[in-house]
Amino acid sequence: MNLFKLFLLLFITATLSFADGKDLAKSLSLDPSSKAIKQWEKIFESSEKMGKMGIDKLSASDKEVLKKYLADHAADSDHPAAAGI
Repeated sequence: MNLFKLFLLLFITATLSFADGKDLAKSLSLDPSSKAIKQWEKIFESSEKMGKMGIDKLSASDKEVLKKYLADHAADSDHPAAAGI
């Protein structure tokens, strides 16, 4: 039983550490196309704003992945996220 728990813990850790930007945004209920690129950048410059959205709880690498995803799919980007996709 302890071996099972160890494998389960390793699986969960590996899954969370390899989350992509879309998964991170979805888990935080963030819609990339709800803001322009500059607005997302300002959010990531403010620890208070990141805290309100739950971004502050992420690791530094996850924050970078999330920031890139949000900027790449922002309302004024070349590939804005479409609702429901």
